[in-house]
Amino acid sequence: MSSAEALRLAMDADLDLVKVAPMAKPPVCKIVDYGKYKYEQARKDKEAKKKQHVIEVKEVRLSPNIDTNDLKTKTSAARKFLERGDRVKVTLRFRGREMAHMQQSKHILDDFAVALSDCSTVEKNPKVEGRSMTMFLTRKKS
Repeated sequence: MSSAEALRLAMDADLDLVKVAPMAKPPVCKIVDYGKYKYEQARKDKEAKKKQHVIEVKEVRLSPNIDTNDLKTKTSAARKFLERGDRVKVTLRFRGREMAHMQQSKHILDDFAVALSDCSTVEKNPKVEGRSMTMFLTRKKS
């Protein structure tokens, strides 16, 4: 029907003429209460947002002289993050004289990755950035 006729029908019913699909040929319109239509749209969007899971990046910080039990504690924390679906950024921070032995401490990050190899994969290999060495882990795809 023509847009003038549709507009007349909407005014007779004391409702609004709303374009539902403006890009369609011909455009699709509905005769509805616009306030109620906007409210329904907002509710649908809010409901869709609730069901969505945002992947966060959680950080686990280590130092080059970390003990084995401390490393186990950090791996269990990282495992918890991975099981929730988050990415884990493992940072090995160096201070003072530790900077001279950066490459010898790379094994700590490798051990960390091996300890979590059952539930994670290395997304980005260890890389030196300033005073720290970082590596990213993600949950293994099933």
